[in-house]
Amino acid sequence: MSGDDLNRQIFKEEAYDLLIELEGALLELEEAPDDMDLVNQIFRALHTIKGSGSMFGFEEIAAFTHEVETVFDMVRNGDVQASPVLCSLALRSRDQIRAMLDAEDDEPVSPETMQDILDSLRAFVEGTNEAAGTHDVLAGPGEEPGLELEPEPASEPEPGGEPTPGGGLHQYVITLRPLGGAIDADAVEAFFEELERLGTLKIESGHRDTGQGWELSLATEAVKENVQDVFFFLDADLKVKIEEKGAPSAPEPVQAEEKPEEPAVPAPSQPAQAERAGGPATPVSSFADDDEPVRVPRIGEMLVESGDATYTDVAEALTSQKGGVNKPLGQILTEAGKVPADKVSNAVKRQGEAREKVVHKKREEALSSIRVAADKLDYLVDLVGELVIVQAQITQVVSEKHDSALTLLAEELERLSDELRDSTLGIRMLPIGTSFSKFRRLVRDLSADLGKQITLSTSGAETELDKTVIERLGDPLVHLLRNSIDHGIEQPQERQAKGKPPQGNIMLSAEHSGGEVLIRITDDGKGMSSEMIREKGIERGLITKDAELTEKELLKLIFEPGFSTAKVVTSVSGRGVGMDVVKRAIDSLRGTIDIDSKPNVGTTITIRLPLTLAIIDGLQVRVENEYYVIPLSLVEECVELSRSEVEEAGSEQRILHLRGEIVPYIHIREWFNIEGENPPIEQIVITGVEGSRVGIVVDTVIGEHQTVIKSLGRVYKDVEGISGATIKGDGSIALILDVPSLVRRVIAESR
Repeated sequence: MSGDDLNRQIFKEEAYDLLIELEGALLELEEAPDDMDLVNQIFRALHTIKGSGSMFGFEEIAAFTHEVETVFDMVRNGDVQASPVLCSLALRSRDQIRAMLDAEDDEPVSPETMQDILDSLRAFVEGTNEAAGTHDVLAGPGEEPGLELEPEPASEPEPGGEPTPGGGLHQYVITLRPLGGAIDADAVEAFFEELERLGTLKIESGHRDTGQGWELSLATEAVKENVQDVFFFLDADLKVKIEEKGAPSAPEPVQAEEKPEEPAVPAPSQPAQAERAGGPATPVSSFADDDEPVRVPRIGEMLVESGDATYTDVAEALTSQKGGVNKPLGQILTEAGKVPADKVSNAVKRQGEAREKVVHKKREEALSSIRVAADKLDYLVDLVGELVIVQAQITQVVSEKHDSALTLLAEELERLSDELRDSTLGIRMLPIGTSFSKFRRLVRDLSADLGKQITLSTSGAETELDKTVIERLGDPLVHLLRNSIDHGIEQPQERQAKGKPPQGNIMLSAEHSGGEVLIRITDDGKGMSSEMIREKGIERGLITKDAELTEKELLKLIFEPGFSTAKVVTSVSGRGVGMDVVKRAIDSLRGTIDIDSKPNVGTTITIRLPLTLAIIDGLQVRVENEYYVIPLSLVEECVELSRSEVEEAGSEQRILHLRGEIVPYIHIREWFNIEGENPPIEQIVITGVEGSRVGIVVDTVIGEHQTVIKSLGRVYKDVEGISGATIKGDGSIALILDVPSLVRRVIAESR
């Protein structure tokens, strides 16, 4: 991969992460529009995407993101109020940026969609400004995108020394507040020298050690825009508020620090364009430490810091650029006699070197946490599985040799293989919150479409689960959430009539429980009617009229194919598809799903999943010369089959009386047609699936077995009762029992 390709890949990966953060912050801001911390978080995410996109050649993304960033900077400055309408537009903008990232170079996204979003943002801002009496901020069609920078008066006096009293001085109160993390106080206070050049500066209060910022007063002949220009380079680190004493109360003009020189920060091979960049230094990496932001300095900043130009010189040159002078900043300064040409060339060279350092640092940061292709990681896990099998074979061979030295080596090999297995599987573990985050947007959009008021709460987002499980769990959770939104939560009027608050709640949680992960979806909706389910079950021939079923058994009928109690088919649900698909998907993950529901109270759906699909702990059993493995997470206990406790039910159904409880059981020998006589004493493995207990009768229980799961070929994939296979230490094959399907079969036959 070339350097440019690597840089673009780094940017994309960072941008995808920022978009996830952006979406979450926007959804939170919609609920709390006055939370300025969220506004700052959104602004910084957009600012980083814009800056990084400019640096790595994503010009269109940078330009589009800049427009959205501009609006949120107005929110930061109090010129525009955050609202659900703005959040909706920003979410559309976020989706557009995602589409632009996903698109191939030769497959541009629809410009009509992009323009529609920009027009909507412009209309929103104009509507806000008309109400507040402020000016336009977004460019119209065909204009230079970005915020307007008002030109300086032609006769603006050169600010210099101490102004004299009574000379028509402006009195400004300046408040500086850090945004987010720590900032370099020395770097900020260095800009105070520029304020002193404008007039008389007094530091009223400074809290550099506590991070609370500064309060300043300034007496100067300079207009407010020139004072704002001093903080041009600190837009991403500080919130700057400038008020003029005695001035009429009105929204502040948009700060000049937002003036975009050009959306793109060109590569060092384009010195003329690089020279033009005179705006704020652009943070380009969210990987950087908060107290040491990685920045590419602009030409104007470098000339001011080196003493080759004053800030007034740079501000005048910027005003000329905005006024239509289509020349690089350095060229304007040189032609005006402000800065020698060689000084500008040196600044351009230093800027290129700084950019190279930033790119190098960014690449090092990215490479320090390598992203590995999923297929490579899967292959590594497969190899570890093979190693575990070989290690078990070695252990068995050594046990037959009765050699103490070999035994020690085998034990050490087993220890190392166990550590390697745990470490490798740990690499595949991801917090389930990566899946939870997208559901908030789903609930928001779907509830709005249905005219419902619904909030989604989550807990346990840090719970870790195998990457493959998380990926395959997404669609089932979407089905369940859509059903909760459509069928579970009532319309606001209906909820109020029942004495409930108009806003419904859905809770999505995850937690570890032993060797499993429990995922629960709980809503406070209308619940499920067991009588309605019974009627539908009889109507579809799933149960008989005289069938005596518990409420839990009735609720399980909703997982039957085509079962639906919906009276109206909507675009969301009601066609009788989905819940059986959910059931099969959970089964394929070797998980279970259970339902608990109470009318007018709500419904809770509980999903139990193994931590990983690669290696599990199993219980090895034997029938004649055939070996089987039962997932240990489903085993409750093992008991001997005593003939005195067996009651023949007059059919093939067998029932065990276990401590006062009736437990149906199934013979593996009969299920798989294994020849031979039953031993005098058999073993029953009691399993628990979805609240139902079923016994599995075998000849012998051998013990626990570390099971490396192997998929069956196409010929055997539909064999009922078998979910996979594993290789034992002696090289023979043991089949992994599909306990959930066996349990369902036994329960169905007992109805």
